[in-house]
Amino acid sequence: MNRLSAVNRDVIDILVTEPDNYSEQALAIYRTLGAVRTGPFTREDLLSQAPDVDVLVIRLGHRIDAELISRACRLRVVVSPTTGLTHIDLAAAGQRNVAVLNLSGENAFLEQITATAELAWGLIICMSRRLPEAFEHTGVGGWNRDVLRGRELQGRTLGIVGLGRLGRMVANYGLAFRMRVLGFDPDPDVVAPTGIERVRFDNLLAVSDVLSVHASLTDASRGFIDKRAFARMKEGVYFVNTARGELIDESALLSALNSGRVAAAAMDVLSGEPFPTPDLPPDNPLVRFARKNPGRLLLTPHIGGATSDAMAATEVFMAQKLRCWLEQTTQSNCEEVI
Repeated sequence: MNRLSAVNRDVIDILVTEPDNYSEQALAIYRTLGAVRTGPFTREDLLSQAPDVDVLVIRLGHRIDAELISRACRLRVVVSPTTGLTHIDLAAAGQRNVAVLNLSGENAFLEQITATAELAWGLIICMSRRLPEAFEHTGVGGWNRDVLRGRELQGRTLGIVGLGRLGRMVANYGLAFRMRVLGFDPDPDVVAPTGIERVRFDNLLAVSDVLSVHASLTDASRGFIDKRAFARMKEGVYFVNTARGELIDESALLSALNSGRVAAAAMDVLSGEPFPTPDLPPDNPLVRFARKNPGRLLLTPHIGGATSDAMAATEVFMAQKLRCWLEQTTQSNCEEVI
């Protein structure tokens, strides 16, 4: 029996909120499941169309909050090709018995997706070799390498915060660059990869030349890299966050940048995402600092997973996962069709 049979209609209404460059293969799968409507939609558009939607397919451009869920009286499932779910009000969804399908726990599939780990490493190289400053220098006609001396990674210590899938990938990249690699994870059952030394959090902060954050956002981890943590970091550390903005006390990061304790930082995520518009919040102190100090703070607009390869693969995977969910197929059978 189809999971949406309770609505007593033959056609399932599927709303794809952000269809730009969406996988045609994924859209084709959705069309076999129901009537597909595509955006792009503004917040107002989404609110007005919500009452007619059975399945909501999203990326990160919309916050699926209690207001939206309350208006979507027919909504049965939200499909999000993400591991994190901070853009969805899970409590409101649970109260309405709205299922949320995402990539969390899909470890076999996710091991094939390296985009965010590759971005983290690219940001580390950008900071250590001062590439943004080099681009700016040559852009105005300069060709003086002596003013752009960076630092080698070989022989430095890389600290990984969170030894999940992405943390392990970045740790292995560090070994390839001949770095000493240390790792911390709050879960004692997490096994560090071969060649990675597992240490306590304070030890990691004290000796790492480069710190890369790959922790999951939970109530316990929210804001855990705070003023105290930055004060314990090694002087002149490079700091990277491609996980979630809410893991970081951003005011403490700004203080550490101003004092020089953090030599440079790179952030692919900021607190408060998704923002109301596709623009940076101009009143954010980190945004102001980045504009005044382009070599000290690099900001990228949450592009960790935004490669054509990764997005197409995850969109197809989630379309197939929805099909399995609708058909009440067991997980093992779902893996066969995926």
